[in-house]
Amino acid sequence: MTAEVFWAVAVGLAAVVAYVLVAAVRRAPVPSNGADADLAVYRDQLTEIERDLARGTIAEAEAERLRSEVGKRVIEADKARLTGSGATGRTSTAVIVAVIAAVIVPGGVAVYWGLGAPGYPDMALETRLAVLDEAIRTRPSHEEMLANQGRPRDAVLDQTLARELADTTDIEALRERAGQHFMSGEMQAAVRVQERILALQGEGASGDDHALMALSLVWEAQKYVSPEAEEHLRLSLRKDMDNDLARYLVGEMFLQGGRYDKAFQFWRPLAEGGDPAAPWTASIRERIGEVAELAGVSYALPAGTGSGPTAGDVAAAAEMTPQERQAMVEGMVAQLSDRLATEGGDVEDWNRLIRSLAILERLPEAQQIYDEAKERFRGRPSELSFLRLAAVETGLTP
Repeated sequence: MTAEVFWAVAVGLAAVVAYVLVAAVRRAPVPSNGADADLAVYRDQLTEIERDLARGTIAEAEAERLRSEVGKRVIEADKARLTGSGATGRTSTAVIVAVIAAVIVPGGVAVYWGLGAPGYPDMALETRLAVLDEAIRTRPSHEEMLANQGRPRDAVLDQTLARELADTTDIEALRERAGQHFMSGEMQAAVRVQERILALQGEGASGDDHALMALSLVWEAQKYVSPEAEEHLRLSLRKDMDNDLARYLVGEMFLQGGRYDKAFQFWRPLAEGGDPAAPWTASIRERIGEVAELAGVSYALPAGTGSGPTAGDVAAAAEMTPQERQAMVEGMVAQLSDRLATEGGDVEDWNRLIRSLAILERLPEAQQIYDEAKERFRGRPSELSFLRLAAVETGLTP
């Protein structure tokens, strides 16, 4: 909006407000004064005189004298009412109108001229975003967060790992070992092995290698995206801007820092066109609506995105009794379990089965499925990380 348009709108609105106030003042009744009360009293006196005359308590001559005396007072009071009240009312209205015209419009313009800045961006929003960006920039380091969580790294374990890894140069063997540590929840070891993989490859390390390094750090810090993890995410995206795991974790970083707008920017393409088999795609699709709302964006996933129930499924379930719904869920879980046993499936299918069994309180079966899934996805840290999350959140043994 240009300055000219802004001032035209502002002055126009002020004029409308002033007009409404003036109209209200002009229509308001003029307050009554003492003369009105006197007139009422005198009229009552005249009525009383007529009653006394009719009852015979006073003579005709006395009644005439009283009428004459009260009549004079009525005339005087009426004159006072017409002159005093009318003049005062008109004067008061004129004064109020003048004050509104002289103060409301020019005064409002003057105040905004001193305090406002037409054409300026939303300084409050910019300041707030700057504060959030600064908080992200100065957030705790990885080591600081581990200490804050009461889980500092084991120095003895670090020394042992350093000796073991010093002479290991087989990258594929190291990747297998990193996956094993990841699967068993030994995140400090997983991080050190992944560091060795990057050190051996140097500049030749791929975007996936750096994304997995970031993922290992994130899981070691209980899902906190530290500055060290961020650096590996930057390196990953520098190698491959389309690395979905890196983009997912960058979104998590901005989400943790309160920059919901940037989190939404990174997650929207993954929610709409991400690989359905990727373990983070379902997580993003479940949360993207809330992230958009926090970012102040009106958004809904395109129709047909995701693998959730259809509107017909929801409507049918709503009409079921609790027992019927329970039977339906049991049937769906059985079908999914049979399909995974015979045909296999992606990590999201295994994740869904684990969580569904836990909801049904069939924890021994859920544990068995989780253990089987770990074997199927051995050596694939990103998939294992989401399976481990399902195990932790459902009370299984990871």
